[in-house]
Amino acid sequence: MSRTSKSKVPLRQAASSLEPYAKKPLKAAFLERGIRALTELADRLEPRELALAVAADTRASTLVCALSQPSAVGFVHSDTDPLARARVRGIERRDALLAAEGGTLATDEVAKLLRVTPQAVHKRRTLGKLLGLELGRRGLRFPAWQFTDTGTLAGLDEVLTAFDDVPPLGAVRFFLSGNAHLHKQRPLDVLRKRDVAAVVAAARAFDAHGAA
Repeated sequence: MSRTSKSKVPLRQAASSLEPYAKKPLKAAFLERGIRALTELADRLEPRELALAVAADTRASTLVCALSQPSAVGFVHSDTDPLARARVRGIERRDALLAAEGGTLATDEVAKLLRVTPQAVHKRRTLGKLLGLELGRRGLRFPAWQFTDTGTLAGLDEVLTAFDDVPPLGAVRFFLSGNAHLHKQRPLDVLRKRDVAAVVAAARAFDAHGAA
């Protein structure tokens, strides 16, 4: 097989994987626009940038890496969508937050860790005793840092109760970011030192100023 023929194999495989979506109009429209966008992006990137994107660990990180390259600036920060670049940065920050401190756990994993039923896990989340995030097809995910070998982090439920209308991702950002009320320490680190009252006060202040 020639070198040119070998290079066409991945494209043929990708094309064949699209066939099942031919009878699904909404997904087909999404894929059509997405493929055109990826083609334009591929044309913009330099070989070095393409190599970095292809070397990424996952397909999702390949896309984010490609969008983050200098040559993609004109692509994601266009006149027709001036907020695109900000959206990409927001996705990167969100994924970094969810990957930090051990990543996230599924409901079944949490149930096994706490030695309770999945229903009990959902109830604890509803009552504000656990922090969980709905992540589309990934389902409900729980940041791993809120758990210890013996259960949940001491004082966690008190801090969660101190929030009012703070979305789950905002709560994650609170725990993992330096806080002025805690002398620039992360609330998570202070809570691990069992200074629950200080973190509760910081959580109330965070709520008072609003959460993104």
